[in-house]
Amino acid sequence: MDVEAAKMIGAGIAALPLAGAGVGLGLIFGNFLAGAFRNPSAASANQGTMFLAFALTEFTGILGFVIAMIILFS
Repeated sequence: MDVEAAKMIGAGIAALPLAGAGVGLGLIFGNFLAGAFRNPSAASANQGTMFLAFALTEFTGILGFVIAMIILFS
């Protein structure tokens, strides 16, 4: 196998967390909104937890993207 082809395959596999981050963000915000619509008074208490989950999920996607770029361009 050519080294360039192996780089492309590795970068594609390393970019898979981007799809997982998209699904995860949809689940986080969807579940938060469903809970907030059911109990609006408790929404403000859970907002900090939602933003923490958002940040950690987004970090996973960004980390996968950075690793893919490192593999591709190194």
